[in-house]
Amino acid sequence: MSSVLDPDAGTIFVGGAGQDHATPETLLLKYANRHGLIAGATGTGKTVTLQTLAESLSLAGVPVFLSDIKGDLAGLACAGRQDFKLHDAFAKRAEQIGCPLDYQSFPVTFWDVWGELGHPVRTTPAEMGPLLLSRLLDLTPAQEGVMNIAFRVADEDGLPLLDLKDLQAMLIWVGQNAQDLSLRYGNVSPASVGAIQRALLVLENEGGDRLFGEPALELADLMRQDAEGRGVINILAAERLMNAPKLYATFLLWLLSELFEQLPEVGDPDRPRIAFFFDEAHLLFADAPKALIDKVERVARLIRSKGVSVWFVSQNPADIPENVLGQLGNRVQHALRSFTAKDQKALRMAAENYRPNPEFDIADAIQQVGTGEAVTSFLGPKGTPGIAQRTLIRPPFSQLGPIDAAARAEILKVSPQGAKYDAMLDRDSAHEILAKRTADAASQAQATQRSDDDLFDMPSGDGHRHARRYEAPKPERKSAGRRSDSVIDTFGKSLARQLGTRTGQALVRGVLGSLLKGRKT
Repeated sequence: MSSVLDPDAGTIFVGGAGQDHATPETLLLKYANRHGLIAGATGTGKTVTLQTLAESLSLAGVPVFLSDIKGDLAGLACAGRQDFKLHDAFAKRAEQIGCPLDYQSFPVTFWDVWGELGHPVRTTPAEMGPLLLSRLLDLTPAQEGVMNIAFRVADEDGLPLLDLKDLQAMLIWVGQNAQDLSLRYGNVSPASVGAIQRALLVLENEGGDRLFGEPALELADLMRQDAEGRGVINILAAERLMNAPKLYATFLLWLLSELFEQLPEVGDPDRPRIAFFFDEAHLLFADAPKALIDKVERVARLIRSKGVSVWFVSQNPADIPENVLGQLGNRVQHALRSFTAKDQKALRMAAENYRPNPEFDIADAIQQVGTGEAVTSFLGPKGTPGIAQRTLIRPPFSQLGPIDAAARAEILKVSPQGAKYDAMLDRDSAHEILAKRTADAASQAQATQRSDDDLFDMPSGDGHRHARRYEAPKPERKSAGRRSDSVIDTFGKSLARQLGTRTGQALVRGVLGSLLKGRKT
């Protein structure tokens, strides 16, 4: 059994506390699902603390999901080495805190939205929903309303929204049927539809369309253990994803929401079912609407009863909304700098969130702790906050820093998730269904036109043919079998103008309008 795990006490070792750092500071697994905070300025040791907590939770059999912002956390897949330049410092720290330096690798699965540094991770617009998509696209309330209408109609009419082209097709249809929809759901402005389409185009140009599609990620594939009973550590490659911060934040919020909605209630388990780390957590709340912040607060408050441990990692506790911060019972505060009045205020607020320790001033300690040291507070046996401690965090057992491309490729090659997720699927969904209905409507309209023409060409009883309705030559029409590559043509915007009679125009309007109600799935 690992030196950091005490199964009898149900604890994992975090580091050494006290003046000599010889007193064990531990996290109770039973209260790990009361969530946590890892905070501190750049370079103070947040990433190493995250790495050691992920290791300890994995050893306790808890699957972990985390995002790798700089590529450093990929080292979890490889064992630390004695020839590493920090080995002597790590060995000295391990001896000081009474925790043997047990170098080992951990079971890791790599994921990547772009499918380059990990298995592709996807969701669908239908699963993400209009609220998070509106946040991702930075829509106004009016535009968000149109997005909700599009989702509502798609649900009612059996039009699956599985990728971006499905959503784009659905919005075209909503715009074309705005008058009928406005009577049922409220105003649908062509300007709002156009603004949403432009936002989707920007998202597509940034590569965000790679996030949407099938096969969509199944939560069960994140909640696995290896043959030794260790929790699998799922690492999302986020170096490139961080260039689109709203996409990064929206994806993580979606994943947390899915855990909340799909997992059953388990009460107070003896250990979490999964631990979820939000690195760069300030991005989740930057310019977020109140409705979204309220949702995060609600999820943070209620998801603990489903056995999910959520950890927010950020430079400053002030980055987290107060109502969310109040849900975080386990805290690791690395050093904060206080150069400005704003910094000093943030420092005081951070210190006030800890239970006082008569042996030191918390605000002073937060400024004075060195790299790899932190002010910590973990929930006690009765779920009450522990007294603040100055803690020297244990060194990691896995490799500190990134791994090379060959090692990553080998891990991906033997991963069982490759066969399931690497190839993208494209089954019939809203885009294809709407295109087929429009093509069918066009064919029916053309058939009606030919019937009208034949009727006027029939011979009369005296053997003479009736004259055609129009004496002037008719404009050339497209053949019924020809289909344009234009999205506008595909959905029939100019179809009525291409049909030569009022009968054809009325028929097309009737067919396209009837797609809203009473149409076949």
